[in-house]
Amino acid sequence: MSKQDWGINDPAETYWFNSKTGEVEEGPQSLAVYRVGPFKTRDEAARATQILAERAREWNEEDEDE
Repeated sequence: MSKQDWGINDPAETYWFNSKTGEVEEGPQSLAVYRVGPFKTRDEAARATQILAERAREWNEEDEDE
């Protein structure tokens, strides 16, 4: 999935969650291995762990249905 699929045209206008520091970053600043995102807003990036847990739960449910 590309950034454009998420409605993000300019990578500098994105927010990322740094899994090493627990901080939100504006634009890609840290190593990719520590970045989660991109997110459209700072608030979404701050909730990255919750969003990932929700998505994982949805994917598990889809796998169980198949």
